[in-house]
Amino acid sequence: MFYREVGQFKTSYVADQQGFPIRQDRVGIAVILAIAFALPFVGNDFFLSAIAIPFLVLALATIGLNVLTGYAGQLSLGTGGFMGVGAYACYKLVTIFPDVPIVIHILLSGFAAAALGIVFGLPSLRIKGLYLAVTTLAAQFFFEWCFIRIPWLYNYNASGAIEVPGRSMSGVTLTGPSATSTARYYVVLLIVIVLTVLVKNLIRGRIGRQWMMIRDMDIAAELMGVRPLNAKLSAFAVSSYLCGVAGAMFVFFYLGAAEPSAFSVTLSFQVLFMAILGGLGSLVGSFFGAAFIWILPILLRWGMPLIGISIAAEVVTHLASMIVGALIIVFLILEPHGLARLWQIAKEKLRVWPFPYA
Repeated sequence: MFYREVGQFKTSYVADQQGFPIRQDRVGIAVILAIAFALPFVGNDFFLSAIAIPFLVLALATIGLNVLTGYAGQLSLGTGGFMGVGAYACYKLVTIFPDVPIVIHILLSGFAAAALGIVFGLPSLRIKGLYLAVTTLAAQFFFEWCFIRIPWLYNYNASGAIEVPGRSMSGVTLTGPSATSTARYYVVLLIVIVLTVLVKNLIRGRIGRQWMMIRDMDIAAELMGVRPLNAKLSAFAVSSYLCGVAGAMFVFFYLGAAEPSAFSVTLSFQVLFMAILGGLGSLVGSFFGAAFIWILPILLRWGMPLIGISIAAEVVTHLASMIVGALIIVFLILEPHGLARLWQIAKEKLRVWPFPYA
């Protein structure tokens, strides 16, 4: 932000179409990644297990919702259900194929969510807006019913919950009670980085442009040759895949065990709020929104006593909900593009400082 783009010329189409064409931007991304990989050396187990891992998982789920709602313009209220599909699919894969590395199961579980996402995305070809949101909400309740009423999904466990077994990869325990927070954090971090890069390149390509054309004006996009069937269903598939992978990591690398209530409609609204606050149609905003909503209760719990205000845990939860609700109203009125837009405005101001626009 404290640099100018002057003097960085492009001499080929490949250089001009880079994801980060400015050299200082690439350096900044490298610094952020270096900090992310160095966190286990400076953070304790609580920070990694209770803050860093769930933040990365929810950021990936928010990216999945952003692909569907922010880029393709298809409103969804079933994110929690698709995350549950990924978690239960991964649990079945782990029990059926115990010798396959857990990372492979995590990545494969997303395809089960993608397949169901395509099925429940079919109504988007005929309906849109609030009616599509009700359809995805129906999918959420249908998945919750399946998680409770189909014992095969949780291997006929008497408690009705899925319990993560211990699994190792290359001699390192990644899941189960004996898995260290450092190992789990690095696996989650690598998966989130790889999938985020893939989604960024997908959005910049032909498929991403079709999504945005459908979002802006679907009739005009169809007249220009974009097939709504392919565009909308591909958006549902990619979004559901990301949510499915996030749900699998949510259970296997964070919770350790989960009941159907872990994937209730509350989780769907939580991810939706992250997308709204962070900024619809922005990958950076997905990380901003996830960080803000997930870390806010922790900051309130830690910061209030510093200013002499004693606050109970249940009060922190209600206060965080009130703050998030108020901020959603403010952002929807004043800045619909969320924190990502505020970050962009700040960068534009700093680029011309100390000579602001007239």
